[in-house]
Amino acid sequence: MAQEPDTAPGRFAVRLDIDGPIGPATRDYLHRAMASAVEDGARLIILRMDTPGGLDSSMRDIIRDILASPIPVVTFVYPNGARAASAGTYILYASHVAAMAPATNLGAATPVQIAPLGSGPDGGEPGEEQTTAPAGDDMARKAVNDAVAYIQGLARLRGRNAEWAEKAVREAASLEAREALEENVIDLVATSYEDLLDQLDGRTVLVMGEERTLATSAMVIRHLEPDWRSRVLAVITNPNVAYILMLIGIYGLILEFANPGTIVAGVVGAICLLLALYAFQVLPVNYAGVGLILLGVALMVAEAFAPSFGALGIGGVIAFVIGSIILVDTEAPGFGISIALIGAVALFSAVLFILLLGLLFKARHRPVVSGREQMVGAPAQVMEGFEGEGLVRAHGELWRARSDVPLAAGQRVRVTAIDGLHLKVSPEEGKRRGEGDA
Repeated sequence: MAQEPDTAPGRFAVRLDIDGPIGPATRDYLHRAMASAVEDGARLIILRMDTPGGLDSSMRDIIRDILASPIPVVTFVYPNGARAASAGTYILYASHVAAMAPATNLGAATPVQIAPLGSGPDGGEPGEEQTTAPAGDDMARKAVNDAVAYIQGLARLRGRNAEWAEKAVREAASLEAREALEENVIDLVATSYEDLLDQLDGRTVLVMGEERTLATSAMVIRHLEPDWRSRVLAVITNPNVAYILMLIGIYGLILEFANPGTIVAGVVGAICLLLALYAFQVLPVNYAGVGLILLGVALMVAEAFAPSFGALGIGGVIAFVIGSIILVDTEAPGFGISIALIGAVALFSAVLFILLLGLLFKARHRPVVSGREQMVGAPAQVMEGFEGEGLVRAHGELWRARSDVPLAAGQRVRVTAIDGLHLKVSPEEGKRRGEGDA
């Protein structure tokens, strides 16, 4: 049964923004914002989209929220030049109303781990229509077929072009806004929010199995921006930031263990490591990469104890770089770790552990050359014979010294202990002035 247009005062729409790659932060922001819009009595949700794609898991969670929304959701690819690529195409298909601005595009919805079909020797000539994944590639076939079934189900639910949806997945096809309207991929093309509301007015949509007529004339749009939690989550779940946090955590704990009592290094390291683990919990992390990074760090630390630079250090750097490259298990746009960052961090880690940490540990095992401690074991010479207490010369200085045995003038002795300003010495047998070291 069609619902009568709502003409009550105070009607408003909520605008939510999808900018950049779609990930856990986007999913969290949209989930809580859509729930808030329902509680506040909004009559329409407008998802303003400009995205290159993102993570499959986050995309599916967003689509579930759209399908379960008790109020209509309009996805608007805007402004001019924006795109709804990859995951954005699925969200556009799932929305109650799909709209685009001129000079925008959608498509290229092939799962990013799978190369576009028909682009190589096994996939046929470029441009040739393909209906299956390359022969023998079972995982590719499963991923593509699953994506095709998913987007076709969304297309049929909203009465849109299911055939082109399949082409967007299998052939990574794309469409410009006007072409998408002609192909029945979207519902309308609008130049602005005002134009969008004018075209939506009087349109009937199916919301949770019930037809609803939109009344959007003169409707007010309220922009709901991400709150501090969503902003922090967006920063933490950036793979580059999570990678740096993990390394700060590891380095901080290593420095704390190497120099117990520092406190600051241990506290900062523990906090950063926990934040990194939280980010990895929501990101598609390859734990073999984590293992290789830890192995690389361990080998570089071990190299610090080795007598010279060798296989441990080289192997550690190689393991560290490979682990960093494969750490995030996805090729989704915006979710890779920068190669430049990996190279810089690998170089820094090699210098830190192999050179600086190595010099630190080697310095600890060198003999003391200054201070009270360097006197113990030092040679000295008796100035005048004495029994019990007398004068000796050590390091060019005269000291009061005590001995348990009588000592003769010029006899060579060795400092065995320091008691205040007095030395305790013992004779070096058979050495007199001129005998042995002077």
